[in-house]
Amino acid sequence: MSESAPSEAAGPSIDRPKQRQRMDRIKLLTRRHGPAAPIWRKRAAIVSGAIALGLTALLFARLADEANALFRQFVRVWWWAPLIATPAVFGGLVWITRRVAPAARGSGIPQIMAARLDPNGAMNSLASARTAAVKFLVTLVALLVGASVGREGPTVQISATIMAYAHRLFRVPIRASVMVAGGAAGVAAAFNTPLAGVTFAIEELAAAYDQRMTLLVMTAVLISGMVSLGIAGDYVYFGAMGDTLPIGRAIVVTLVAGVTGGLTGGLFARAMLAFAGSRWRPFAAMRAHPVALAIGAGLVVAALGCSTQMTWGTGYQPARMIILGHHAPLWFGAAKFLATLATAVSGMPGGIFAPSLATGAGLGDMLRTLFPASAAGPVILLGMIGYFTGAVRAPLTAVVIISEATASHSLLLPLLATALVADATSSLVCRERLYHGLSRSFT
Repeated sequence: MSESAPSEAAGPSIDRPKQRQRMDRIKLLTRRHGPAAPIWRKRAAIVSGAIALGLTALLFARLADEANALFRQFVRVWWWAPLIATPAVFGGLVWITRRVAPAARGSGIPQIMAARLDPNGAMNSLASARTAAVKFLVTLVALLVGASVGREGPTVQISATIMAYAHRLFRVPIRASVMVAGGAAGVAAAFNTPLAGVTFAIEELAAAYDQRMTLLVMTAVLISGMVSLGIAGDYVYFGAMGDTLPIGRAIVVTLVAGVTGGLTGGLFARAMLAFAGSRWRPFAAMRAHPVALAIGAGLVVAALGCSTQMTWGTGYQPARMIILGHHAPLWFGAAKFLATLATAVSGMPGGIFAPSLATGAGLGDMLRTLFPASAAGPVILLGMIGYFTGAVRAPLTAVVIISEATASHSLLLPLLATALVADATSSLVCRERLYHGLSRSFT
C-alpha cells in the first residue's frame, strides 16, 4: 500500500502537462480555424459586402428608373419647366456636393482608382459613408431634373465603399483588392453582366492586377450577380439581338465604326480632360466658379432636352429602341453627346456609361444609313462599341458589356475588332485614358 501511493500521486502530475498541451493546441486551432479566425472573418466580410452591394445596386437601379419616369411625366405636363428647374437644381446640387462631400462629384470610377493607392485613408473621403450617401441621393435628384447621367459609375464608388465597410466591420485589413473587388461587383450588378465586372477590374480599376486579387474579385462578382439574378431575374440589359453580318461586310462596317467611334469618343474624352485640368484661361475661369458653371451646363441640358425630347436622363430607352430596330433622328447621337458632356463637366455626381452607350447607339443608327443592305442591329452595336471604347479606352470591358447586355455572342469577333480599331483611333485624338486622367484630381 505504501509503495502504490507515490505512483497514484505521480499519475495526475504527469497527466496535467499533457492536458495543458492539449488545451493549448485546441485554443491555437480555434484561433486559426474557428469562427473568429482571420480567414473566416475575411470570408464573412466578402460575402456580406457582396450581398449588401448587390442589394444596393438593385435598389439604386430601381430608384433611377423611377426618377426617369417621374421626370418624363413632369415634362409631358410642363414641357418648358426644365428650362427653369434644371439649371437651378444643377447649381444647387453642385453647391451641396462641394460643401458636404466633394469626393462625390463626377463618375465615381476615378475616385476608386485613386482609392487603391491608400485604401484606409480613402475611407475618410473617397470611400466614406457620407460620400457614398451623397453620391446615391444626388445622382437620383439629377435624374429627376433630366440630367444626362448614368448610375453605373456611381454604383462602382458606392459598391467599393460598402465592401470596404464590410471589411472594417469584421476587422479585416482593407487593401487595394477590396476596392477593386467592390467596384467590379458593382459593374456586374449594375448591368447584370458578371464577366464585364471581372474585365473591368482588370482593365480599369487594377493597375497591377495579380493573382491575389483573383479570388476576391471573382467571389464578390459571383455573389452580387446571384443577388441580382435572384431578385431581378435573368434579364438582358438592352434586349437580345441575334442578327449577324457576313464576314466581308463585317470587315467594312468594323473599320468605319471603329474609326468614327474612336474619333468622336476620343473627342469626348479630350473635352472632359480639358475641362478638368486645362490651364487655358476660359476653362480655368469656369472651374473657378463651379456653381455658375453648373447653372450654365444645366441650361444647355435643358435646351437640348426641351427641343429634342430625347436627350433626357440615362438614354437607356432610346438606345434600347434603336437596338430593337426603331429609327432615331440623325441628330440624336450628336445631341446626346452634347447633353452628356454638359452634364459631366458641371461637377455633379453621375456616371457616363449609359449615356455613352446611348450616344454610341445614335452613332450606329446614323452609320446604318451607309449600309442599307446590312441588318440594322449589328451595325448599331458596332457603332455603340466604337464610341464607348473611344470614350473610355477599355476595349475588353466594352466588348463584354455589349455582348452580355445584348446577348450578341455571334458578333464577338466584329465587336472585338471594332473596339481595337476605336481604341487605336481614340489614342490619336486623346493620348490619356479618360478615367486615369480624371483620377489624378483625387490623389
